[in-house]
Amino acid sequence: MSSSLESRLHWRSANAAALTVLAPVALALALLSTGTLAQTQAAPKAPTPPKASASSTSASVAEVTAPTAFPGIGRPATAREIAAWDIDVRPDFKGLPQGSGTVAQGMEIWEAKCASCHGVFGESNEVFSPLIGGTTKDDIRTGRVKRLTDESFPGRTTMMKTPTLSTLWDYINRAMPWNAPKSLKTDEVYAVTAYMLNMAEVVPENFTLSDRNMAEVQKLMPNRNGMTTDHGMWPGKGLGNGGKPDVKAVACMKNCVTEARVASFLPDHARNAHGNLAEQNRMVGAQLGADTTRPAPPVGGSLAARPAALEARPAAPAKPAGASSESAAALALFNKHNCTACHAVDRKLLGPSMQEVAKRYAGRADRVEYLTGKIVGGAAGAWGAIPMPAQSLPRADAQALAQWVANGAAR
Repeated sequence: MSSSLESRLHWRSANAAALTVLAPVALALALLSTGTLAQTQAAPKAPTPPKASASSTSASVAEVTAPTAFPGIGRPATAREIAAWDIDVRPDFKGLPQGSGTVAQGMEIWEAKCASCHGVFGESNEVFSPLIGGTTKDDIRTGRVKRLTDESFPGRTTMMKTPTLSTLWDYINRAMPWNAPKSLKTDEVYAVTAYMLNMAEVVPENFTLSDRNMAEVQKLMPNRNGMTTDHGMWPGKGLGNGGKPDVKAVACMKNCVTEARVASFLPDHARNAHGNLAEQNRMVGAQLGADTTRPAPPVGGSLAARPAALEARPAAPAKPAGASSESAAALALFNKHNCTACHAVDRKLLGPSMQEVAKRYAGRADRVEYLTGKIVGGAAGAWGAIPMPAQSLPRADAQALAQWVANGAAR
C-alpha cells in the first residue's frame, strides 16, 4: 500500500472516530433546541463511542456538518473537501487568494510553460488561437474593443473578448498548462496574468499584479464594457430582461423549410496534418479528439472511431520495465521539464517525436552539442511552422536529454 493511500485511510479513520465522538453532542443540542430532550431521557443509553485523540477531534470540529437528508446514502462534504473544489474567482474578486507576481517573473514562466503553444508574444501558432492582439490604447480608455465590430479584422483574440480580469486569472489557475492543469502556484498565476496584461499594453513592464490591485486593473481591461445582461438567458427576473426570449418561434404546419444540418469536420487533406488528435488531448476531462488516423465517419452516422480514440489515448508517463538507467533518467527529465507538452518519444504531437529527431541527426558527430544548443536556445523552421521556444532548465539536464536523443531515444 502506498504511503499516499495509507495517509488517506488514516485521515479518513481519524475523522470518522471524531465524528462518532461528536455525534451525541450534536444530537443533544438539536433536542434541546426543539424542547424534546425530556422525552428521550428514558431511552436506552447509547454505547460508549470509541475514544479519539485530542488532536484528531479538534481538527475535525470545524468539519462537522448537519446530518444528511438521505440516511445511509453518502455523507455531507466536509469543509476541507469543499474548500478543495471551491477555487473559482468571481467578477467581484470574491475567492481570489492572496499573492502577487511581476511581469518579469511571468515572462520566465511563460517562456518555460506557455510559449510552446501560445507563442513567445501570445500570438500562438497554427494550432491554437491567438491570445494577444487586436486591442488599442483607445480601447483601454473606453472599455470597448472597436475591432470586435470590424468585419475586416481577421480574428478575435482572448484579450479582445474577455471583459473581466477574474475570468483570465481563474482560467489560468484551473486549466493551465494544458498538460498539467492546476500545477501553477498562486504567485505564478499572478505573474503569468501580469505578463499577458503587459503584452496587451494594459500594465507597464515593471508592474506587480496582486490581490490588492486586481480591482484597479479591472478598470483598464480593453473590453470591460463589452458585456451585457440585456437578454433572456439570465434565470428569474432579477437580471436581464426578465426572461424574454431573443427570438419568437412560430410552429410550421405546412410547406415547412427542411431543417438545416450543421456539421463540423476536417477536410481529408488536413485530417491528420498534425498527428492523431485522439492522442493529443490532456489527461483530464472526458473530451476526446477524433481518431484522425482513420477516415471520417459519414455525416449523421455513428462515431465508429470513438472506441479507437479511447484506446489511442496515452497513459500517464511511466518508466518502462526494461529501460536502461540512462533512458530511465532521461525519461524522468523529459517529464519533469514538461517536454511532453509538445513531444512524445515515438509519435508526433505538436513537435516531432524524439525518435524522429534521433534518426535525422544520427550522422552528425557533434549531435549532442548541437541538440543541447537547440534545447536551451530554441529553434524554428527545421520541423515545420511551429517554433520551439528557449527552455529554462539546467544545462546539465539539457545535455542529458540531448545525449539520450543522440543515442536513439530508447524507452
